Amino acid sequence: MVVIDVLSFSTTVSIAAARGISVVPAPPGQAESLSERLGMALAAPRRAGLADSPWSLSPSVMSEAPYTEAVVIASPNGAAISAAAAAAGLPVVAGCLRNRAAVAAHLAQAEGEIALVAAGERYGSGGLRPAGEDLVGAGLLAVALARAGAQLDPEAALAARAASLGPPELTELLRRSRSACELADRGFAEDVGLALAIDSDAVVPLLEGEPGFRPAASDPGRDGAAGRA
Repeated sequence: MVVIDVLSFSTTVSIAAARGISVVPAPPGQAESLSERLGMALAAPRRAGLADSPWSLSPSVMSEAPYTEAVVIASPNGAAISAAAAAAGLPVVAGCLRNRAAVAAHLAQAEGEIALVAAGERYGSGGLRPAGEDLVGAGLLAVALARAGAQLDPEAALAARAASLGPPELTELLRRSRSACELADRGFAEDVGLALAIDSDAVVPLLEGEPGFRPAASDPGRDGAAGRA
């Protein structure tokens, strides 16, 4: 399963993995107890700034925070989905725009079905809100997988069509998306810029057998062509 939460969980995980920091995902309300049980650092919510922790869900904060071996990060979408999938025994990759090419190359070696999960957002009431940036992130991965020989189901093919614009126009539209504008209005415009830096990370954050996302080997050690997305 590839969990795509561009703004911002997957982007933060990619940046952390590139720095050698393992990210342990947690649903909201469970991060503090999990960090205590594992003896790991705890990230503060993005809106809390640096008052409680030098690490947070913010990609810009994670890019400059002190090094730590592992940190627990909660989010209602990307982190919660990743934790649930891992608990069900599924290997999970954190996919975003920054690591699109690296993740696609890794997945091209896999056999069987690959689930691309566009995490979405939440309304203030708690209901699920579709997020265009996650659809595009899934679509860019679907395009790359199709080029590697994967068969796309109709939903993945639709996502690929949504991501068919050239990078300048695509990133400009994403910069004007609801999620991006909300972050910019809250003072996190730098997070948006980091999230839209397509293919700037050459890391594949993998959650499998360990409590946190860690960089996968460049070759997953599987023979055969890409599977079905």
